[in-house]
Amino acid sequence: MAGFFLTLEGPEGAGKTTHTRLLARVLQQEGYQVVATREPGGTRLGEAVRTLLLAQDTGAISPMAETLLYLAARAEHVARVIRPALETGAVVICDRFLHSTLAYQGYGRGLPLGVLLELNRAATAGLEPDHTFVLDVDVAEGLQRVGRTRDRLEAEDISFHQRVRQGFLELAAREQRVTVVPTGGGIEATAGLLAGKVKEVLRAHAGRK
Repeated sequence: MAGFFLTLEGPEGAGKTTHTRLLARVLQQEGYQVVATREPGGTRLGEAVRTLLLAQDTGAISPMAETLLYLAARAEHVARVIRPALETGAVVICDRFLHSTLAYQGYGRGLPLGVLLELNRAATAGLEPDHTFVLDVDVAEGLQRVGRTRDRLEAEDISFHQRVRQGFLELAAREQRVTVVPTGGGIEATAGLLAGKVKEVLRAHAGRK
């Protein structure tokens, strides 16, 4: 495919939604065709699943059922939005994707990473990000940014969020295509740092064509 698939990941309060929007604007100004989207979401089905998964009144969901709901939304998202955009040559920026599944349902919920990778491969027909940027934030600081009104996942206990953050960092340490971006310097500093790293990756990708 001619496009480039870029994902933004990280624990709660890291600013993924804000930085997806800011990064899309920067890349558009650089002349790139950009499609910005999110998970779960991006399609009518995905947004409905998002509401179900994040609503407090949904209550507890078994780890595997939760995983399969996320992956059902992802399968539709890849088929309807992400793969078609990549085929047109767009840079696709997705707020959460594979590494959130590994961090939340793997490290957080305790499901085997190998099983999650196989399920994800089936749901996406093998599509994986070209590069992933993990926006990192201390758990306590991130939850403070979220505020008191929290969705079902944000409301999990702090030990869950600590396992999730550790998962993101361990995955980044193991994978060359994952870059950690600290967010402690504030939105403007983080946006500049992220944009610079993304431009480097895109230039390197263009040079390999």
